[in-house]
Amino acid sequence: MFNDLEKMRKRHSNLSKLSMAFFYAIAVSIALNFFWQPGKIYSSGVTGAAQVIASLSEKIHIPLTTPILYFALNIPLFILAWFKIGHHFTAFTFLAVLFSTLMMHLMPGVHITNDPIVCAIFGGLINGMGTGMALKNNISTGGLDIIGIIIRKKTGRSMGSINIFFNLIIILAAGFVFGWVHALYSAMGIFINGRVIDMVYTSHQRLQVMIITNQPKKVINEIQHSMRRGITIVHDAEGAFKHEEKTILFTVISRYEMHDLSDAMSKSDPYAFVSITESFKIMGHFYEPKVE
Repeated sequence: MFNDLEKMRKRHSNLSKLSMAFFYAIAVSIALNFFWQPGKIYSSGVTGAAQVIASLSEKIHIPLTTPILYFALNIPLFILAWFKIGHHFTAFTFLAVLFSTLMMHLMPGVHITNDPIVCAIFGGLINGMGTGMALKNNISTGGLDIIGIIIRKKTGRSMGSINIFFNLIIILAAGFVFGWVHALYSAMGIFINGRVIDMVYTSHQRLQVMIITNQPKKVINEIQHSMRRGITIVHDAEGAFKHEEKTILFTVISRYEMHDLSDAMSKSDPYAFVSITESFKIMGHFYEPKVE
């Protein structure tokens, strides 16, 4: 019975990841063919690098398209992900990149506007949403996502900020080759793309939680049952209003676990005082679910 349930869970997880891979493929294709290409906006990461190389190849009359270059530039990153992250993760990353390559090539461009500001904003929004949803389902869209995940494990920095840092190179390349006006609009689009990724993909954002309760055992048991988080206990605290004995609990969670924490508190002590603040940096061990 347990094995059957586990098989069903894995099948559901794989179908969810496959659907997110296809969702990203549609998102990046719309961003590229509807907005970036008409507005001469350069995207972030490997997609942007592929655009720059494709534009350069046009000048020297070599027929290299953005979709083909996008796939080719991802090949060495597949190898890196295979050894550094995981085989299952790499397989779905490959599918996401393959779907994206096909959709970029097959989806016809629709002329909406040539306004570079509008193209930068909507291209960044759509691609950021697709990338964030893919990462949220533990699959990568290739390119800088793979590098970003590896660096995030080492440094704890957010995916969006890593994305923006590496894309400075693309902005500079676009500026030198195609003009600084389009480089400026591309920078705006990349910034929007990075911020949307951080809004959607929240599991890397750390929050410090302080709980003041007179039911510490119930709260600790419920949190540790529903969330794999360590808790620090401060005994003998006193409330100033009624001079009641309290216990203070400290823990750190990801923003993605906010709903789980809320459920745990409502079940264990709905009258507890809970304060949640964003943590700038975490030093020491912080458990992260393994990316598979």
